[in-house]
Formats: sequence, structure tokens, C-alpha cells
Amino acid sequence: MAAPVPSSRKSRFYTTAVLLIVFAIDLNTFLCSAADTDKEKEIAFQAILQRMEQKVLALRDEFERVYQFRCDTNTLDQCGRNNYNDCYSSYPDAECAAGDEYFEIKCENGETCPASWDIKRTKVTIPDSLALGPDGNPTDPEIIESVCYTRLSDPFLLDNYEDDENFWSQYGLPASWTYFGAHNGMFRMLPASREECYGYDPRRRPWFVAASSGPKDLVLVLDTSGSMNDYRRLDLLKEAAITVIETLSVADKVAIVTFSTDASVLNGQNMLIRATKENKDKLID
Repeated sequence: MAAPVPSSRKSRFYTTAVLLIVFAIDLNTFLCSAADTDKEKEIAFQAILQRMEQKVLALRDEFERVYQFRCDTNTLDQCGRNNYNDCYSSYPDAECAAGDEYFEIKCENGETCPASWDIKRTKVTIPDSLALGPDGNPTDPEIIESVCYTRLSDPFLLDNYEDDENFWSQYGLPASWTYFGAHNGMFRMLPASREECYGYDPRRRPWFVAASSGPKDLVLVLDTSGSMNDYRRLDLLKEAAITVIETLSVADKVAIVTFSTDASVLNGQNMLIRATKENKDKLID
């Protein structure tokens, strides 16, 4: 969503986003703690869905707003040293995250803890193929523009995170990450945390593909004949197919047809199958 979303696409965008958020929540915990009766649970559940939709719409509107300032002189002038990234940045307010659901790493203060993050900063990530400048900075003017105008959303993201913390604490749940992925591969996220350097490309993530293209039925037709063994063609074919499969979400259906002398459907499935994690793993294996 690097540009404003046309009105005809808005409903599809936020509906998909809401569904993805819902899947990320421990709904059993929520339903057990929210109310005692089935009716109360249903009312509480509908209320939380409505809140999520409003949150997603507000996030969309905010990035549409800051996009309008992408060519503003002040936006570019103030951008230079006001962004943090995975590799070279030292987060000023880094702290150890509570809970045991995060990876064990070394905190910036030297302690061993589940995670080190800064809830007062956003971070920017770009794929390694775009980190071509000194210290891993981008050189593409469009990437630089995206980094600069999305920085203007920081106050909104910080207020939104604080509001989420207060809301989810009543259910014993942490606030979730908020992030933005641009069509050119730039990714901005709150809280800021250290992960692998330049190893993340939002354009290959199911949440990005689902929001940008909607549910789809996909059939991959792969040539596995003997000539594909020349010049690593078969290896490249497999790599490309895996990349496509990994972008699919549960809203998609997929089938793979291989052909050499004869054609056959991979895994003996004679129909499109739901792109669940289990089914995707089977196709990749």
C-alpha cells in the first residue's frame, strides 16, 4: 500500500487485514476470559472484530495521509538520520520484552532475555538486493522516498501501540506489532527489534500478497522433462515455485501439475487444495 488505495479496493484491503490479525490472536484465551455465557462471548467477540476493523481503516487512512507529503522538501530534509534499521542502529530505549514467547537473544544491556525491542521507535528494513549504498542504505530514489514519507506516521503508530497495550492488557494479551509494507520492498515496523539483516521482503509475505491481490485459485504447471536438467533449469524452477507457494494464504487454493512424457498432479490431488501451512509444506517437500 505505497499509494492511496482506490475506493473500490478499500473494503477488500481492510477485510483481508482484519482476518489476518484475527488469526494471530489466541482466540481461545480471549473467549474464555471475556465472558461467562455464550451470548456474552458473542457480543464481546463482535465488539473486538469491530474495533479491529476500525484500527485497520485508521492505519490505512494514516498512510494515505502521509503519502501526500512524499515530495515535500521538509519530509526529505529531516529524513536523513531519523530512521533506525536492523543492522546498524542502537535503539535508545531498548528493553527486554516480557513473556517467554520471543526468541532468546542478548539484550543491549548485556542480559540474556526473550527479546530486545524499543516500543518508542519504529524500524525500517529493506531487502538485501536493495541495500546497495554505504552501511546498507538504499540508493533507489523511490525506496528513499518511501522511507522518508512513512517516517511521518511515527506519532500515529506510537499512540496506536499505547492504546493497544491498554486494551489487550484486560485480556492478559500483549499488544501486537504494527507494520507497513510498500510495493518496492520497504518495511516499517513498531516496536523496533533486531532481526536478521536485510533478510525480510514484505512483498513475499502472505499478508502482503493477500491484501494486494485478494483470494485466488492458482495452478502451477512445471516442466520436469530431461532438458530441464541442463543449466540448473530444474533447480531454478523449483526455487521459483517454492517462492510463489510461500506467498499464499489460507484464502488461496493451489495445485501443481508436472509434465514430462505425461502430465500428473503433484501429491495425487485431482483438485485445488486450500493453501494451509500443512498443505504448503507438503507441496514444498
